[in-house]
Order: sequence, then structure tokens, then C-alpha cells
Amino acid sequence: MATQSERLIQRNTVTAQTLPPRSRVPAWLSSLLKNPVSITGTVLVVAFALIAIFAPLIAPPPIPSEPYQIPREGFLAEPQPPAQGDLMGTTQGQYDIFYGVVWGGRTAFKIGLIVTGLTFLIGGMVGAVSGYLGGWVDEIIQRIVEIFLAFPFLLAALTLATILGAKIQNGLITGMIALVAFGWPGYARLIRGDVLAVKNLDYITAARVVGVPNWQILFRHIIPNSFYSLLVVASLDVGTNVLTFAALSFLGLGTSEGYADWGQLLSYARNWIPTLDTHWWIVVFPGVALLLFVLAFNLIGDAFRDALDPRMSTRV
Repeated sequence: MATQSERLIQRNTVTAQTLPPRSRVPAWLSSLLKNPVSITGTVLVVAFALIAIFAPLIAPPPIPSEPYQIPREGFLAEPQPPAQGDLMGTTQGQYDIFYGVVWGGRTAFKIGLIVTGLTFLIGGMVGAVSGYLGGWVDEIIQRIVEIFLAFPFLLAALTLATILGAKIQNGLITGMIALVAFGWPGYARLIRGDVLAVKNLDYITAARVVGVPNWQILFRHIIPNSFYSLLVVASLDVGTNVLTFAALSFLGLGTSEGYADWGQLLSYARNWIPTLDTHWWIVVFPGVALLLFVLAFNLIGDAFRDALDPRMSTRV
């Protein structure tokens, strides 16, 4: 007859054998890897990243010191269709569309990542400080945020880009500054709500009781548990910022003449809109590139939302 100790060992052994092995992959990452939406978005982003990285090989710049300047095939006003020497044809003024689409990928990543990163950091820090300190500090910061949010985003960005363009002769920088200046308040308002919910939890109260400094509580305990919603919004905003900057370029307030930017390529089609049935390439190629780039980050953002939001999760 088995002793009580032997029976306990046998029961624990059986229980251990019946339990599923613990996965070393975080649950949210496992969800992303199994989600066809995130896989599709990742494949598109990787494809654009490879094109941007190998742009000097795919479309070698005629002038190495000015790689973002689109080469011209002449000075004819009428766009020329795709041919053996011009894979995607030319715009009015004979700018090479293929070169502009390839190098425009680098411009898109530059705009999307820098603008989103800056708005993420500025808005996240302002909102976290506002929510954690509360009181008159929170009141002042939130009134400032509301003033910025009261302006229509695109109209405000257009106005600021126009004002800065008179002093800073660089449309890329002025457009990015305009997007950052009116993009951070949304992040500040979002993380403030998360911080207000987290700062009253028991483990934060315990940290205060044992004398942990406020800055350490904020940066080590509150912000790491409050920024998941910002990640979702930031992943969506990468494509949105690229699309908004393309609108600025389309209106002549973005990059300089001939700069490799999808929005500017589309601006060259404005005079040919009535004849797009015969000049389709001037819209299709840069438009499809912009569409797929924005779609890729939107798909990744939706997948992040499903993986990180417990209300959208189907896990038990």
C-alpha cells in the first residue's frame, strides 16, 4: 500500500502531466502572430521597408548628393505613359514616377515615424504628468489641451505650415512641425484618463506608503501600465500622419518642388484630372503606394487593439 507521501507525489505528477505547457510567448504577441490581419499588415510594412532600404539599388540617384530629387526626362508639359525607360511613366514636367514612388517610401517612413514618435512622447509625458499630479496643474494643462483640440487639425496644420514656410525654407521640416504641434493633445488626453485610473490602485498606494518618490512611481509603475492604448493609437497614426502630410504636399505646403514624396507626385496630376482616362498612371502608381502604406499600419493598429484590449480579446 502506498504511503500518504507517495500518493501526494503521484497526484502532483499526474496533475503536472495534464497541465498544458506554459508558453514562453506573451499572450498578446501570440495573438498577433495568429492574426491574419496583423500578418498582412506586417508583410506590407516589411515590403515597403525593404524598398526604402534598397532604394539606391532599385532606383540609383543621378546626383548622389541629392538622392531625394526626382530626375526629369525633359520639360514637356504633358505626362508621358509608361515605357521601357520609364516603368511608371512621367508626370507633367517629366518627373520620373518610378523614382518618386521608390524614394517616396523613405520619405513616408521618415514622416510617419518621426512625427508619430514626437507626438507620442510629448503627448504621453504631458498627459501622464497632468493625470498624476492633478489639482491646479491638471486644470491648467487640460485647458491648454482643449485649446489645441478646438482647432480643426488639418486646417490648423495648413495655417502653421504656411506661417513657418515663410521663415524656414524647408517644406519637409515645416510640415512635420505643424503635424506635431497639433497632434500631441490627443495623446495627452488619452493617457491622462489611463493614469487617473491606475494611480488609485492598491499597489500605487502601497508604493506611496513605503516612501517611493513620485517621479519613480510615475515612470516605473504608472506609465508602463498606462501606455498600451497609446501604442494602438500610435500604430494607426503612422499612416494617418503620412496621409495628412501628403495632403499638405498636394496643396503645395509640403516638400519642395521635385522632392520624392507621394503627395507631391499626386499634386502634379491636378491639371490632368479631366483626362485621367488617358493619363491614369499619374494617379494610380503614387496613389496605390500611399493607399497600401496607410492600409498596412491601419491593419497593424487594428491587430494591436484586438490583442491589447481585454474587451476585444477572446482569451479566457
